[in-house]
Amino acid sequence: MKIADLLNPAAIAADLEATDKEAALVELTDVMVSASGGELNRDDVLQVLQERERLGSTGIGEGVAIPHGKLGQIKELMVAFGRKQEGIDFDSMDGKPAHLFFLLVAPEESVGVHLKTLARISKLLKNAEVRERLLTVQGRDALYRTIVEEEEKLV
Repeated sequence: MKIADLLNPAAIAADLEATDKEAALVELTDVMVSASGGELNRDDVLQVLQERERLGSTGIGEGVAIPHGKLGQIKELMVAFGRKQEGIDFDSMDGKPAHLFFLLVAPEESVGVHLKTLARISKLLKNAEVRERLLTVQGRDALYRTIVEEEEKLV
């Protein structure tokens, strides 16, 4: 399953306004809920994300965070993407601010697709050139095209 197949371009926030972790989770959730066409309940999404963050930060380092959680009422995995040029303290493993955010919400029973998608995003964002490109392109459409193009290069 490709990230581009799961990511609705409407679920991309090119310039997050959030200045802290909690606000980033709220803003990314709002973007995802809006793009879902009413399929998601905002409070339910926020609750699972906050519960997951209490277990340990999803800030994986190198300026990347991948907040994620599982919900019983959805049928397929949903993805949102956000970017904050200045960065946000996300309690990342390397202690550095996060700039690039992929938000994943998966159905309760989906283990394989959820883990494969997390791994695919991690693999994509391990590449410093991809991260730099995502930080510099302008606008939602350019971000989406960049994700699609860079994902095509993955083996």
